[in-house]
Amino acid sequence: MRNSVMPPSLIRRGRHVWLNPHLWLRRIVLWAGAVLVGIVAIAFAISAEYANSLHQKMVDFSFLLPFFIGPAGLALVVWLTRKFFSGSQGSGIPQTIAAINTENEERRSVYLSIRLAIGKFLLTVIGLFSGASVGREGPTVQIGASIMQSLGKFTRFSRVETKRGLILAGGAAGVAAAFNTPLAGIVFAIEEMSRNYESRTSGTVLTSVIVAGIVSIWWLGDYTYFGTTSAILNGASAWVPVIVCGLLGGILGGIFSQVLIFVSRGIPGRLGIFAKANPVMFAAICGFMLAVIGALSGSTTYGTGYHEARSILEGSGDIPESFGILKLLATLISYISGIPGGVFAPSLAVGAGLGQNIAQMMPFAPLGAVVVLGMVAYFAGVVQAPVTAFVIVMEMTDNHDMIVPLMATSLLAAGCSKVVCRKPLYRALADQFIYDPESNESKSSIRDK
Repeated sequence: MRNSVMPPSLIRRGRHVWLNPHLWLRRIVLWAGAVLVGIVAIAFAISAEYANSLHQKMVDFSFLLPFFIGPAGLALVVWLTRKFFSGSQGSGIPQTIAAINTENEERRSVYLSIRLAIGKFLLTVIGLFSGASVGREGPTVQIGASIMQSLGKFTRFSRVETKRGLILAGGAAGVAAAFNTPLAGIVFAIEEMSRNYESRTSGTVLTSVIVAGIVSIWWLGDYTYFGTTSAILNGASAWVPVIVCGLLGGILGGIFSQVLIFVSRGIPGRLGIFAKANPVMFAAICGFMLAVIGALSGSTTYGTGYHEARSILEGSGDIPESFGILKLLATLISYISGIPGGVFAPSLAVGAGLGQNIAQMMPFAPLGAVVVLGMVAYFAGVVQAPVTAFVIVMEMTDNHDMIVPLMATSLLAAGCSKVVCRKPLYRALADQFIYDPESNESKSSIRDK
């Protein structure tokens, strides 16, 4: 029997992997950063939910309070944003994508920093307390990426690919911890945040997502944000809601994205001039408009929309038929007001409202199934990331029996959205962050897939 001897090259490689202090430093930074992202995401979730509940208590006390709290709260948030946390407005995902796709270290620090992470956390919570229709998932992406970016600077990693990998991992971990959906975090990092995804960063992303996901599940438990539904579609007629939801959700989501891209470049006309000259006053007006929409909706359009979407999905609440379109308008106004906050959760809530409306036209289809299709269709239409959309909805509703209809609806919706909005929302907004006003041209264009 011949003795097998390990080749010297493998021995040297093993020593390099296991005994190299620089590699161990990188692993420790990655693990510690992922744990920290998970903890911050949990604290963010708890704070956001508490802010939502406080606002609801104010509404229950008097339906007139939002007409005072909304304008004052949004005006305060915009003032604080412009005074102390410039760069924290909006979702946070475009800033993260811009940071990944720029080689300028100084510019990357403008998009991601601990100061911006703190501002994003506090101002989003204040916005939710004020009744804004915003989500915390996009902000969590920027917060997670900022944490990883700062740790990377502290350890002085030299390779550009390593720094980008840390930012990508931080953003992906933020999605995983925010939604409690580890698989969605990985898919989002690949499909949306880094369309020129490099295989050598896959281990970094995977490790961060797993660690952050474990922290979230250990602390909050294995829960589903939008409840659960066992509703499925059977028979040849099952494709009717798939097609209808895909078409309507994709077109509506594309219109919403195109409007956001358009207004992000500046509101036209006299209103735009007024908003630019008086941003705090404009935010107060937006807050008053949110209170009006909230009153028309029976106070259902405030906040993230989690509870309303859950009620629609499970058929356990009295949500008005106009919820979908009113929630869309509230989200649009919240965005153009200039406050920090994402569109992930509100978009899923709008999709649930859309599914509720479509289900009324299709009595042959289970309500829960159509609502889930509406959620994935509108969300895919907004972000134009079909794989991320169906994975997030599948994980958050715990309905794996709907995989094929969800995939078909998501792909159809993303295709329809591109007819209305040629460029994906986050990539279009990220290009605006990378724009260099001194050279009057793009400093570093976002790479295509």
